[in-house]
Amino acid sequence: MPVKAARARALALSLDAASEAPHFDRAAFRTPRKIFATLANSGEDINLMFDGATQEFYCEQAPAVFAPVLGGWGRMGATRCDLKAADEATLFAALKAAHALAAPKPKSRKSVKTRPR
Repeated sequence: MPVKAARARALALSLDAASEAPHFDRAAFRTPRKIFATLANSGEDINLMFDGATQEFYCEQAPAVFAPVLGGWGRMGATRCDLKAADEATLFAALKAAHALAAPKPKSRKSVKTRPR
């Protein structure tokens, strides 16, 4: 069953620390670190910011739903999701994958130097 734009928005915003802001002719969903998805104002599609391996996985698993964005953005992992062809579970899994890639990196714990005795 197709996913409506309002539902796609609600799913994106349900992810940890996600926020929405205008982004050219789209709505951007971001973590405090970076954008993980953009929803077309028409409500027809949502672009997900994947890495190459994640993009390949989703495009192979559901080619009627996912395709690389044309041009350089697509070569960098941006992936179009056709909301008319997507089901909610698949979209939510893809949103979670994109969100995880955009999540703030955990602060590394610096090794504590001990003084020689």
